[in-house]
Amino acid sequence: MKPSITTKQGDRGTTFLFSGEEISKASLRTHAYGDLDEVVSALGVARAAVQVQGLAEVILEIQNELFVVASELATACDHVHLLRDRMTPEKVARLDQIREETEASIVMPKTFILPGGTLAAAYLDMARAIARRCERKVVHLHEEGLICNPDLLIWMNRLSDTLWLLARKEEGDAVRERS
Repeated sequence: MKPSITTKQGDRGTTFLFSGEEISKASLRTHAYGDLDEVVSALGVARAAVQVQGLAEVILEIQNELFVVASELATACDHVHLLRDRMTPEKVARLDQIREETEASIVMPKTFILPGGTLAAAYLDMARAIARRCERKVVHLHEEGLICNPDLLIWMNRLSDTLWLLARKEEGDAVRERS
């Protein structure tokens, strides 16, 4: 018999971390990786709609790194050695490189922008807003001692700026500044 996606293990309102601990589905940790799932999904729509050459590949790279973030969120600090990949200074540097290259390639708006210059840019802005909400939860988890990797905090902090810049790059001349 083919395995089912439905395990029924969560029927009591709990779930298991990668490291085996059972936690409530209402925990801050599950809220944080739920937000990450939203970011990945919004980025998927953006990736499907982008028109700027090479931007889909950058978005795909970020989506893949979000799975690294999710794995750390789903693992207790004393079990992170079980993970095959973690957020590292090199991953932070790569996100910084994407951010710096994107910023250098666009004309910065002079005031606040209104999302929606293009469909893909609107989804990048949506992903940015969700990423900021997720970052606040990740910071809270770190303050509670449930996240032990400072590179994770740095990467999440820089993600929203990067997504904002990618949205402006996608919009090009269609950027709408607040009047």
